[in-house]
Amino acid sequence: MELKKYQNYFVVLPVVSVVLAVAALLVFGLKPGIDLLGGSLLQVRYPDGRPELVQMQEAVNVLDLGEVRIQAAGTNDYMLRQRDLSVDEKASLDQTLASLGSIEEVQYTSIGPSIGAELMRKAWWAIGLVVLTTVIFIAFAFRGVSYPLASWKYGAVAIATLAHDVLIPAGLFAFLGYAYGTEVGALFIVALLTILGISINDTIVIFDRIRENLNINMAKKAKEPYADVVWRSVTQTLARSFNTSFTVILVLLCLFFVGPESTRDMTLALIVGMAAGTYSSILLASPLLIYWEKYQKPPKALES
Repeated sequence: MELKKYQNYFVVLPVVSVVLAVAALLVFGLKPGIDLLGGSLLQVRYPDGRPELVQMQEAVNVLDLGEVRIQAAGTNDYMLRQRDLSVDEKASLDQTLASLGSIEEVQYTSIGPSIGAELMRKAWWAIGLVVLTTVIFIAFAFRGVSYPLASWKYGAVAIATLAHDVLIPAGLFAFLGYAYGTEVGALFIVALLTILGISINDTIVIFDRIRENLNINMAKKAKEPYADVVWRSVTQTLARSFNTSFTVILVLLCLFFVGPESTRDMTLALIVGMAAGTYSSILLASPLLIYWEKYQKPPKALES
C-alpha cells in the first residue's frame, strides 16, 4: 500500500501535461494534412542525389500553383503538398521537377475537400461514440456496486483519463506542427482511437478489481477505507498492466526506428498515447476515484 503515500503527487504530472497540451492546441493548433483538408501529395525520388531545397522551391514557384510545401524525406526524396491539381498542372509539375535531375515518382495522392470534411465528421462521430459507450458500459458493469461511489462516477473518471490520454499526443503534434511542420491526417485519428481502446481496457481492468474487492468486503462485512481498497486493487493488477503496455510500446519503438517513414508519425502518437494511457490508468484514475469519494456528500442512507 506504499502507493497511497504518494497519491497526491501522482496527479501533478498529468495536470501539468494537460495544461501544456491544451496551451499548445490553443496557441498552435493542429496542422491538418491533405486527407483531412483536401489537396494533393506528391513524393518524388532523385536516385542520383536530390537538388537543394531552395532550387526545388524556386522551380515550383514559377508554376503559380499557390502554396506548395516541400519537405525532405529519407535520403533522396521530397514530399510536395499543394492544392488539388488538374491533369495539365500535374504534367507541368512533373516536367519541372524532372528538369532538376533524374527522377522517380514514389506516390501521388489527390483528395478533394469534401472527402476530407467527411473524414473529419466521421472521426468526431467515432470519438463521441467511444466516449458514450464507455460511460454506458462502465455504469452497467458497476450497477451492483453503488457504495461508496455511484456506478456512473467510475465511467466519468474513465472519460477524464481518456481525455488526458488523447490530449497529450494531440498537444505534442500541435507543437511539432508549429516547430517542424508535422501534419495530422487519417492515420493520426486512427492512432487516437487506438489509444482510447487500449487505455480504457487497462482502466476497466483496474476498476473491475476494485469492484471485486468491494464485493468481497461487503460479503465479509469487512470495513476497509475506500482508498486502501483502491490501491490494493492497483497493486494486484500492476504487473499485468505494466507488462502489457511495455510490450506494446517496445514493438512500437522498433516500428518507429526501423519502420517505414509513412507510419512514423502514427507510431509516435501511439507511443506517447500508450505511455500516457498506462500512467493515467494506474496513477491518475485511482486518485480521482479517491478524491471523489472523499469530498462527495455522504449517501442519504448513512445520514439517517
